[in-house]
Amino acid sequence: MAACIDKGLDLVKPEQETIRCHVETIQEVAATLDPAAKKSAQRQSDFDAILARLDGDSDPIHRQMAGLMQSFRIGLFAGDDTFDQIHDNLDLERWFRLPKGHERRIHGHRHAGVRIVQEGPTLVHALDAHHTHPEPFGVDDLLPYRSARAPACQCQAIHRRKVMRKARSKTKRPKLLADLERRYQAVSSRL
Repeated sequence: MAACIDKGLDLVKPEQETIRCHVETIQEVAATLDPAAKKSAQRQSDFDAILARLDGDSDPIHRQMAGLMQSFRIGLFAGDDTFDQIHDNLDLERWFRLPKGHERRIHGHRHAGVRIVQEGPTLVHALDAHHTHPEPFGVDDLLPYRSARAPACQCQAIHRRKVMRKARSKTKRPKLLADLERRYQAVSSRL
């Protein structure tokens, strides 16, 4: 029996070496994703170095890995070291659970609604503030935020929501189309 096992292992030895090489590459990539190992900027530069090496390789598996790495690259290192404590989607859901629950209690529906998605950059911090500040907020606590403005991405999302609500309305749609056409003509006449 041992002779048959050895004979079988000898037959697949070249494939096993190739697979070992791929496993080592996967371990290298996995090491760049561990927030406990290094800071986000260093991990991103290591990730980019591995990506560049794999992208120029003739091995089809390495090219496929490079394509997958390229597609995930933008989101993997978003937020620098801010979100390193969130390791997977379940951690992300746990982090987001309390603001969503609060939003559900506000309007009394089971679904949290689109407001938390579109106004999230500022709303989530406001809804979650009671965890870091258990007592009521006073004037001195809120004074540093008196000149705070909503980020541009949030303002754009709210504007898009307003336009789409007008587009869905049978009564407001003609006014919206007329306004869009007027704006288009004004821009095209300037060119």
